[in-house]
Order: sequence, then C-alpha cells, then structure tokens
Amino acid sequence: MENISIVNSSKPLAAGLFAGYCSTFFCKLRGLMFRKSIPADWGLLLVEPKDSIVNTSIHMFFVFIDLGVIWINDDGEVVDLCVAKKWVTIKAPNKPARYILEVSPSRLAEFKVGDQISFVR
Repeated sequence: MENISIVNSSKPLAAGLFAGYCSTFFCKLRGLMFRKSIPADWGLLLVEPKDSIVNTSIHMFFVFIDLGVIWINDDGEVVDLCVAKKWVTIKAPNKPARYILEVSPSRLAEFKVGDQISFVR
C-alpha cells in the first residue's frame, strides 16, 4: 500500500500526517479492522470512484479503536467529520464524499467542514 501525505490548505496541520492509499475492494473492506492502535501521524485514505453517501459509509465491525473520520469530496473539500466509536455499526456522511480519511481521534480537531485538503504522493 502506497503512503501519501495529507495537506490541509485551509489550516496547517500541527504535525505531518500520512495515510495509506486504499482504493481496492478488499483494502477498503478490511480498513482498520483488528488493529489495536493507530499512530498519530498515520491514517488510512479510502478512495471511491466518485462522490456518494452510500459508498462512503463505513462500518466499525471488528474495529477495536475509536477513529477520527473525515469525509472529503471530489473537489478536496471536507464535507463532514466525526469520531467513530469502536463497534458502533455504521457511519455515513451528511453530504456526498469521494474520500474517507480515517485517523487517530486526536487529529480530528485539525480539520473542519469546508477545509481544502490535498494528497501528495
């Protein structure tokens, strides 16, 4: 899995943030299941072909940690965010998104709806 750098053009991040680029069905299905922790400087970027609410909904089955979840549309705009609690079944964005960035909940405060996000390989 390729790691990419996450850039918040609206507000500089407190520290570097990298994410695994996850675009295949099985990578997205597994997501962060069975992990016991997630580093503060790393996350997982789940990528869909186009903006959608249904296709960017996530499940928390077998996810043993809380996650900070940031939904980003095709224009790079944050459209929703939340803390997804471990084992809570389904979370969906309020607006269509193409990308789901899953990070440590400690990083969630660095993002807000309307921020412009870019990904650097």
